[in-house]
Amino acid sequence: MASDPRMTRRTPTIHHMTNSAGDVDSEISIVDSGRYTVHLPPTPDNQPMEIAMQAVGTEEQFVSNSMFTGGYNRVTRAHSKKIMDSDPAVVVAEGSSCEIPGCGSKMMTNRQGIDVFPCECGFRICKDCYTDVMATGDGFCPGCKEHYRGLDVSEMAPANNLRSSKSGRRLPVVESTELLMRSHSNDFDYTQYLNETNRSYGYGNAVWPNDGGSGNTDEFGSDRKLFPEKQWKPLTQKSSIRAAIISPYRLLILFRIVVLGFFLEWRISHPNEDAIWLWLMSVICEIWFAFSWLLDQLPKLCPVNRAVDLDALQEKFEKPSLNNPSGRSDLPGVDVFVSTADPEKEPPLVTANTILSILAAEYPVEKLACYVSDDGGALLTFDAMAEAASFARIWVPFCRKHEIQPRNPESYFNLKRDPYKNKVRPDFVRDRRRVKREYDEFKVRINGLSESIRRRSDAFNTREEVKILKRWREDNSDEPMETLKIPKATWMADGTHWPGTWTVPAPEHSRGDHASIIQVMLDPPSDEPQNGTEGDGNSMDLSEVDIRLPMLVYVTREKRPGYDHNKKAGAMNALVRASAIMSNGPFILNLDCDHYIYNSLALREGICFMMDRDGERICYVQFPQRFEGIDPSDRYANHNTVFFDVNMRALDGLQGPVYVGTGCLFRRTAIYGFEPPLLEDNPDCCSCCFPRRKKLATVASAPDVDPEDVHLREDDEMNIALIPKKFGNSSLLIESVRVAAIQGQPLADHPSVKYGRPPGALIMPREPLDPSTIAEAIDVISCWYEDKTEWGQSVGWIYGSVTEDVVTGYRMHNRGWRSVYCVTKRDAFRGTAPINLTDRLHQVLRWATGSVEIFFSRNNALLGSPRLKLLQRIAYLNVGIYPFTSIFLIVYCFLPALSLFSNQFIVQTLNVTFLVYLLAITLTLCALAVLEIKWSGIELEEWWRNEQFWLIGGTSAHLAAVLQGLLKVIAGIEISFTLTSKSAGDDVDDEFADLYLFKWTSLMIPPLTIIFVNLIAIAYGVLRTVYSTNPEWSHLLGGVFFSFWVLAHLYPFAKGLMGRRGKTPTIVYVWSGLIAISISLLWVAINPPSQNSDIGGSFQFP
Repeated sequence: MASDPRMTRRTPTIHHMTNSAGDVDSEISIVDSGRYTVHLPPTPDNQPMEIAMQAVGTEEQFVSNSMFTGGYNRVTRAHSKKIMDSDPAVVVAEGSSCEIPGCGSKMMTNRQGIDVFPCECGFRICKDCYTDVMATGDGFCPGCKEHYRGLDVSEMAPANNLRSSKSGRRLPVVESTELLMRSHSNDFDYTQYLNETNRSYGYGNAVWPNDGGSGNTDEFGSDRKLFPEKQWKPLTQKSSIRAAIISPYRLLILFRIVVLGFFLEWRISHPNEDAIWLWLMSVICEIWFAFSWLLDQLPKLCPVNRAVDLDALQEKFEKPSLNNPSGRSDLPGVDVFVSTADPEKEPPLVTANTILSILAAEYPVEKLACYVSDDGGALLTFDAMAEAASFARIWVPFCRKHEIQPRNPESYFNLKRDPYKNKVRPDFVRDRRRVKREYDEFKVRINGLSESIRRRSDAFNTREEVKILKRWREDNSDEPMETLKIPKATWMADGTHWPGTWTVPAPEHSRGDHASIIQVMLDPPSDEPQNGTEGDGNSMDLSEVDIRLPMLVYVTREKRPGYDHNKKAGAMNALVRASAIMSNGPFILNLDCDHYIYNSLALREGICFMMDRDGERICYVQFPQRFEGIDPSDRYANHNTVFFDVNMRALDGLQGPVYVGTGCLFRRTAIYGFEPPLLEDNPDCCSCCFPRRKKLATVASAPDVDPEDVHLREDDEMNIALIPKKFGNSSLLIESVRVAAIQGQPLADHPSVKYGRPPGALIMPREPLDPSTIAEAIDVISCWYEDKTEWGQSVGWIYGSVTEDVVTGYRMHNRGWRSVYCVTKRDAFRGTAPINLTDRLHQVLRWATGSVEIFFSRNNALLGSPRLKLLQRIAYLNVGIYPFTSIFLIVYCFLPALSLFSNQFIVQTLNVTFLVYLLAITLTLCALAVLEIKWSGIELEEWWRNEQFWLIGGTSAHLAAVLQGLLKVIAGIEISFTLTSKSAGDDVDDEFADLYLFKWTSLMIPPLTIIFVNLIAIAYGVLRTVYSTNPEWSHLLGGVFFSFWVLAHLYPFAKGLMGRRGKTPTIVYVWSGLIAISISLLWVAINPPSQNSDIGGSFQFP
């Protein structure tokens, strides 16, 4: 069978060229399909530079000087662009020559071409100098003056051997075929694969220590007496809720279950014969409400609290020790993903502030990398990120020097509190004033980028039109002038076309049709701290501040017509692959563009869980979402504190919280679809009767690959043929999997850590990036790369749902992983939430639609594996079922009105038994709410707002989601609810002006109908009872009570309709009148006066 040409392995071949600004109209030559051809056009923001051909090499070309673009069957181009001036110290660190004065030879490499650092300090030395040093008898490193560990010089490559490419240095020494043969077999032993010793591995030169050795000297030659054994300390602590609170809480749940059971039995056995239809509807709704409450309440039985010890983390990973004499950071790398798609809806200034908070985070600079995914491919976002990279040179050192919190400049400068509190440095006022001025100028530049791009593009387009018309006249062409098609391109500052989306869409330059782009905005930092210079009166004194910045990368994946790009999930998977090639951090933090780091130590707190005992079984650490800019009363429960502080904390005591889309620290190995090491099925309530045997963890197999078929294959070529089935055809990506897995393991410094890495394995400096690596990253974010692979199916973010976050977390829990909920004293992250009623309803509609999709898919918790705990399964089942409660809820909200109209009630009479049951159910609900408030720390008002919006959302967005989901599953029809009209408030200076915006949407019809129907029913019932000769007050009281219960829950909705200062939109009156007239006519038709069956009774027109 002929192989797919797209799956053929291509070796990047770099050809460097330079063009002048006048050559932008030149045609690109035909590209050989078997290799990359990289051109270097002029820089977008700087003048073109002449580069000598012999002076340009793969290692010497600094990648931040080039913006890489490419795609399927298209030329991969490296546009020369220097975003930031490289620091001389950083450039020096890139060299690979011997550091012995007067030598200058190439440093020694092994036979695989991997640079060899004989000493953990990273001092570069050639083979000849190393031999001379060892021959003297002392064997001290010329850099740190510590003993060299023994190296087999015979294994070194000759000094004149050509240095290998970047891809060769990054690959593990382990043979690739061994990994590839086992990585797609169901018998693949994940534990053995991740814990093979005595082999070099990985990006960053992390090395397993050699076995052997005795006495008081370790493998690095360090004297053990200088580093006494440290007392082992746990990094995290889990504590249960106090028994005085949790025990009554559990007893109340049990008691309420019993009461509900007896109540439902009594309701079923005592029907209302006078209104059997009313009784039947109420009983069905009450049974469903009891079932729904049970699904929601059972997972709350085991809430826990967690705490971290940051001092222990620093002591273990960043202090001098036996295996780390220099005290360099041994923490694993973290790649931070920030996703944005539309600069019009997601302002670039907000995204830039999020980026700045990430770059200023308190984490080792060389271990941190930030990737910005611009799924819209907009030049506006690109330029804004370039501006943010420039401003970071001032902002990040300022934050480090003065310990600024929060490290989002917009939030910091808008703080209500005194900014000078606890600041003791005499130059703080001057530094803050200067940074504030720089930030104001930065905001003005960001806000003016859109207009600047438009004017620049108009000028260049006019120039091109003049050129084409001039050429047309000179050629005396017979072609009519009207047929000349001049594209309205979007131009960069140097006079070249922007390779992404143009303002005026054109072929290969529209939102769904553009090339892939990678630009390293900030270079990978050097391994050693680099302090700034002493300041004068006009600049900050940074002589004691590390001025290095983490790596910042702008990424736009390729989009082409005919491909399903899978929205945010596809963008995240593209970042996973690109980051694996470029930095390969074993942990990934994903943030929305409007969620910034509020606590600069949040990354460290998350890493504490991953690096603690049993941390290798944690797939992700979820942080709670906190929001800013919400009205003080939180009218529409935007803070969602009941979910984040009650439900999520309760799930933490089971298998872990669900993934909620942002503020989550992932283990890269779990994203790749692996199962946890040495998976042991945790016992549940059925394990004592039906024990399951333990099995080793395996790689999640492809759904359409027969496990027995894979099991029987013995030929190596057959196994290698399965490589593209899972990860694609990139060997760099395949090889990076094991590297990330090993580097993400906890330290093997305690007997309870079964699968850990040796201390000091991650202290070596990482290699610099080169163009060939970026070319490989361009390849893996092309639109074709995921074809015939498992990306989106069992690897990465899962496709097929608008709530891809919940599905992705569910898949991990279903494989046996567990997650952790990290609630920090200072909020870890903060973001924004819609405070307008319409926007809030549409947000809830999207969530509920995703839940309905989950229920009707194979991600339904009922189909989960045995590794999913019982209560965790119930929690995920509730995620898919809760929108269906809206059907019963909306019926129940009409029952009080129907009771008042019909002068009947859901029970025959309001007897003592019914009232006792009603009182018991109500009191137990209130008692459970009080206890939840006690152990979760939320406020009573927040609990009540959540109850109110539960009914508002249940009668509007949830009902629409169920309708949309059923039509999609049954008929394949998709319904979108769009805004039809809007009116805005007058006061644009009000901080909460958006709260009063009224945007009409069809989602408002059901709750609006419920409000007016109940109001009319109350008026009708009261008047009828007052003027009745034989009034039935029990029926009236029952109906009025439940009608007021419904109206009390819908009060925030009604208040939102009123707008500001009672300026009710006309549409509300129109709908109110139509609804009232329709209900009146309907009731007259059902129960006509004067015993006349005709509509209108005995009334006749004259």
